[in-house]
Amino acid sequence: MRFGFWIGFVSLLIGCSPKTHIVKQLRLTETTFSDHTGFVLFDPGLNKTLISYNDQKYFTPASNTKIFTFYTSLKLLGDSAIAFKYKISNDSLLIWGMGDPSFLNPDVFTNDRAFSFLKNNPRKLYLSQSHFQTTALGAGWSWDDYPFAYSPERSAFSMYGNLIAIQKNNSRKLIATPSFFQPYILEETDVHATEEITRDLDANTLRHYPGKKGRSRWSVPIHFSPALITSLLRDTLKKSVDVVWKPLPKDALILRSVPLDSLLKVMMVDSDNHIAEQLLLQCAAVVSDTLQPEIAIRYATKHLLADLPDVPQWVDGSGLSRFNLFTPRSIVSLWNKIYSTIPSERLFKLLAVGGKSGTIKNWYKAEVPYIYAKTGTLSNNHCLSGFIKTKKGKTLIFSMMSNNHVASTSELRKQMETILKNIYEKY
Repeated sequence: MRFGFWIGFVSLLIGCSPKTHIVKQLRLTETTFSDHTGFVLFDPGLNKTLISYNDQKYFTPASNTKIFTFYTSLKLLGDSAIAFKYKISNDSLLIWGMGDPSFLNPDVFTNDRAFSFLKNNPRKLYLSQSHFQTTALGAGWSWDDYPFAYSPERSAFSMYGNLIAIQKNNSRKLIATPSFFQPYILEETDVHATEEITRDLDANTLRHYPGKKGRSRWSVPIHFSPALITSLLRDTLKKSVDVVWKPLPKDALILRSVPLDSLLKVMMVDSDNHIAEQLLLQCAAVVSDTLQPEIAIRYATKHLLADLPDVPQWVDGSGLSRFNLFTPRSIVSLWNKIYSTIPSERLFKLLAVGGKSGTIKNWYKAEVPYIYAKTGTLSNNHCLSGFIKTKKGKTLIFSMMSNNHVASTSELRKQMETILKNIYEKY
């Protein structure tokens, strides 16, 4: 079948315009991969759509959802993340976490502003979560993803990226970071095909199973509760921390932490789901007094995205949910809004670069990079949306969305690469 496909592909190269050729490639993609394909190519300089194919149909976007979180964060959060809100009352320091994903997160740039503020303040520390009114896992997430690093729980006070890092030292002993979780590791006798560590569904019990094929490191999501957060903070800060249940006052002060771009870059380049979810909680906190993603989504849909061609069905920050549905033309329209909002020099530094960085490091290779984009992948779905810098010097915006393919994602990516390379050469 692959041989016949390439014979058909070569025959398309002769005697047709670039637009006609690309549309034929898209049709051939659907025939070959038995998928549903949507595509838009847009020239922001001319404000003109150059190619459209199923552009009005809704697709599961996977992590292309992060483009919506990205824009909403740019519009609402200012230049830095909100660590927490606080109020001083006599000898007490009351804290309301704002979901800042940078606190002690080893995968992002951090400064010690928030940590030092909490560590060095002489008052008794109290943590309230009265304003956190959402579930740990999002609607439409696969429930059995709970023990995997790409699916951390959402929380009002994020710590360590909400992950437990476990690795073997030189003596092959398992070491947990933070060390608070060391006693939670239990040795099991059942031998698996591959060595693994699992976590109980509703607890932080970590079960280590030996395997015929060994591993040396794991990242496991933390299962949160108010008591667990305060215990972890107590252990980390080496000071007293207690739980209280007090409403967030309107006169609470704000402590900001890291530059927003340092979080946006990891979210977009590495497709970090936790940062995306937590930033959406931060956006909700800006427009309300409640950490709830639906609040941010409703606000953004009404006030920031009302001019999109199609109303987005948007339910989470990361794209883990199967309930998200966007059209290719809406994604391109959103990229155009972003492109006109911030300078391209700043924007392109925050995106994965073909052949150079992030989720497309091993794809779209060229001596001079030509793809700056955001991937989106769930099983049987793969999307790529962003910018293509053509050989003729144009900057074009594109969105290619593939749903319900049964071939390997690698094969589909090869076809996407062929189409986008053709655009790079012809436009």
